[in-house]
Amino acid sequence: MALEVGTILEGKVSGITKFGAFIDLPDSKTGMVHISEVAPTYINEISDYVQVGQTVNVKVLAINDGKISLSIKQALPKEKQKRGKFEKSKGDERPSRQPYKPAPPVTSPGDFEWQSSRKSAPTTFEDMMSRFKQTSEDKMSDLKRGESRGYSRRGNGNGRR
Repeated sequence: MALEVGTILEGKVSGITKFGAFIDLPDSKTGMVHISEVAPTYINEISDYVQVGQTVNVKVLAINDGKISLSIKQALPKEKQKRGKFEKSKGDERPSRQPYKPAPPVTSPGDFEWQSSRKSAPTTFEDMMSRFKQTSEDKMSDLKRGESRGYSRRGNGNGRR
């Protein structure tokens, strides 16, 4: 019997690895079922689903350079192929997934202190205005010093005007 893609066959599990299971097929051929094609649910341990010597139905997915790619889950009846209807074995416990919820938008920096902490903070309006004026004058003098050196905030890419 010639193997064709899409054919469902009966085979015997001849070996199990971390990444899949090898299946002995008719006409002394061997194919491999990747771990993702064993069951319609997540699989942590392949040995929880198949055992060496077990007879399984497999679907031929591809034949490339003598390698035969097989699927057990695609050989299941349609109603059992849907996730959740396949009977789970021990060890197939996965945390349930929650739907994606975007993070709330950031509205304020919270309690983070942007300025260095000073114990003697101004308490009157006049003190605050005086401090603001001094800070503004310091910043303006820094800007003027930078412009006198030929640097600009809106430069042409090389830092010079």
